[in-house]
Amino acid sequence: MKNNQFAQIRADHKTVVEELQRIRFLDDEIRVAQAPAAVYRLLLRKAFLKVRGEHEFDIKLTNYLATSDTDLKDYLDAGKPITAEVFYLVALQLFGFLADVDYEMTDPLAAMKKMQLPMMEAGGAWNKDQVLDAWYLLLTTHTKNGQTFLDQLTSQGYFVPFYDLPAEQKPLFFNGKAQAVFDTSQLIREVVYVESSVDSDHDGKRDLLKVEFIRPIDTEHGMKVPALFTASPYNQGINDEAGAKAMHHVNVPLTEKQPNDLNYEDIAYHDEGTALPDPRPVAGETKDAAETFNREYSYTLNDYFLARGFAAVYSAGIGTLDSDGIQTCGDPQQTEATRDIIEWLNGKRRAFTNRTGHIAITAWWCTGNVAMTGRSYLGTLATAAATTGVKGLKTIISEAAISSWYNYYREGGLMVAPGGFPGEDADVLAIETLSRMKAAADYHLRVKDFFTEQMKQMARDMDRESGSYNTFWDARNYLKKVKAITCDVLMVHGLNDWNVKPGQVEQLWQAMREVPVTKKIILHQGQHIYINAFRSIDYTDMVNLWISHELYGIENGAKELLPDVIVQDNVTPETWTAYQDWSDPNAPKETFNFAAGKLVSTPVSDDVLTFKDSLPEVIFNRYADHIDQWERDILAEQKNDLSENRLLFKADPVDSDKIIDGRVHVHVKAASNHSFGMLSFQLVDYGEAKRFNATPTPMGMGKIDLGYHWREDRLNEFTLAKFATPFKMITKGHINLQNREDPWKVDELKPDQFYEIDVELHPTFHRLAAGHQLGLVIYATDFGMTVRGNQDLRYSIDLSRCHLDVPFR
Repeated sequence: MKNNQFAQIRADHKTVVEELQRIRFLDDEIRVAQAPAAVYRLLLRKAFLKVRGEHEFDIKLTNYLATSDTDLKDYLDAGKPITAEVFYLVALQLFGFLADVDYEMTDPLAAMKKMQLPMMEAGGAWNKDQVLDAWYLLLTTHTKNGQTFLDQLTSQGYFVPFYDLPAEQKPLFFNGKAQAVFDTSQLIREVVYVESSVDSDHDGKRDLLKVEFIRPIDTEHGMKVPALFTASPYNQGINDEAGAKAMHHVNVPLTEKQPNDLNYEDIAYHDEGTALPDPRPVAGETKDAAETFNREYSYTLNDYFLARGFAAVYSAGIGTLDSDGIQTCGDPQQTEATRDIIEWLNGKRRAFTNRTGHIAITAWWCTGNVAMTGRSYLGTLATAAATTGVKGLKTIISEAAISSWYNYYREGGLMVAPGGFPGEDADVLAIETLSRMKAAADYHLRVKDFFTEQMKQMARDMDRESGSYNTFWDARNYLKKVKAITCDVLMVHGLNDWNVKPGQVEQLWQAMREVPVTKKIILHQGQHIYINAFRSIDYTDMVNLWISHELYGIENGAKELLPDVIVQDNVTPETWTAYQDWSDPNAPKETFNFAAGKLVSTPVSDDVLTFKDSLPEVIFNRYADHIDQWERDILAEQKNDLSENRLLFKADPVDSDKIIDGRVHVHVKAASNHSFGMLSFQLVDYGEAKRFNATPTPMGMGKIDLGYHWREDRLNEFTLAKFATPFKMITKGHINLQNREDPWKVDELKPDQFYEIDVELHPTFHRLAAGHQLGLVIYATDFGMTVRGNQDLRYSIDLSRCHLDVPFR
């Protein structure tokens, strides 16, 4: 194990004393005690929550070693000095580490350093103050199960006596973070219907949006809490069968497009505004909701904070079960509807207790401060809401979020599917998430006909056959309104996420450079995943520090303590490193030129190389059915069924580790034998090595408790695969040769005529290990993402005018 903690605050002794008193570790008995061993014993007694009597406590102490030959009871009974060696040998055992497996009993300090567990650097016999300082640090340090020692004690009931604190004494903060002093067995679950500012189903009434929320019972006694809001179109269920039926065929040909002379202004979306129906009349007001619910489709990060003084709010939004409207897949109406929930939480918008009764209800229990959380579509709507500048939204924590829907379903003038979902498009997602279908009368009698016509219109507007950027996609481009963001932003994204590709978060990161808010980014080696249950990084602690500041105003130094950029290393497991920036657009790049099969530093070749795109039908069908085989063969150096369908170039092995940081630029001079064509590129790390498994590995029976007798999360970590592999794709990119200037501008492509083509690959942060080779593969059809026409297309590449620009850090 290697521990990486970024949210741990190092406190001075005065703060240590104040905060240990606050959480009742430092009481009158410890204040009176002077002997360090006696103080240490009293602290341990408070940590052994499962024993009730002193005799039972003594028995427990005999199970712990103080030195390699003395148990802890005998050592303390003898009044021997507390030293770093003794304290941290016991700490390793308290943390769940195994002697002779995780550490050597004779040298616990070496194990602490190796695992990067923070220690108090003090030699010799410790005094009372040093014992208290070390205990404070111990409480905030992570254990083998990926939580702080204090969270471990929390799961055993340490904070149960705090449940009865008066509302004015809550929440309770320790080390700058909210603690679990709220009774999750008494959480209140309620439902309201927020009146939105849209009429997406055109029924002449403002859409009502079902909102489910969970709040601490303390709000019944005068306390107000901030809200963690997760906008999830999946929250009320999805329509798998209808979505599968709506999927588009991808075994279709690429076709020639009619050239145009469009510029951006010709296709730009401008919100012309629409007249809204009048608000509903109010027949009365109440503080009491009329509906409740059982088990929400929750996010475990929100669950963690329900025990710590935050409310969790969920809404599926327009077009979902028990709400009005239709699904519109990321358009301004969906953004407005998401913002409307925040306005209700902030006291600026009304809600009703049901869909017909006109009894208004406010979020009287909420402070008005809101953070948005969630991954994928959930994080996307957080980003969308942030671009409205809505008051009350203090921060978003957007994980794997879309910043432009065009780049989710298209790229460079091509239909490019999100990884793993060939055939999906905006209309398919709208159909999948229209959970109003689940209420037969509501759907069939009130919205089916209108929604069916809207889906026909969406199919025309999204222009799947063209693949070009147009007004439909511009309306769904949140980057246009980034300057309106007033909340702080924490972004999280996987460098191997080919569903919501890394370019989505990098575009937002770049667009926000001049926006005067605090922005942070965490880049991990995962695909489309959450990372709050990872053992090697204190992600949940970071979020706790962040939202304790953002939503409660705690001056904990979160903005200064948390690095602007944190990146998980792709070579060494459990390694996370802080950086000042990512993908600096002004960073220098190393240029490689092309020779036959090689990437070289100086131009040496005037060769023209060619490759084909078609395959025999049997081979084509095999790859279409087994995309994993295609992904392997397109990169493999050995001759295979795709060897003539790609060009492969490799640089010399690197002498030492080199980091690629940002976007790699590819320039080629290319020709197609038809009046249409596409090119695809993959940047590859060639070299035999054990690499990370594609998905995180569950850590045995390890679970993370999110409170006391509350919910759990599964502990995960990225581990190295059992066997070495010869290569790994680093990043990729695609372009339609008729969109070589802009994604909205279509140019003529004359057969067999060469054109200069520039492509920016998706950004990365990748360590190319010493002895490995950087490779570039050029091909056309991407079986996992593009259309698959299996056409008689042949491409030529003039090596004399090709180069690859790599931003090595």
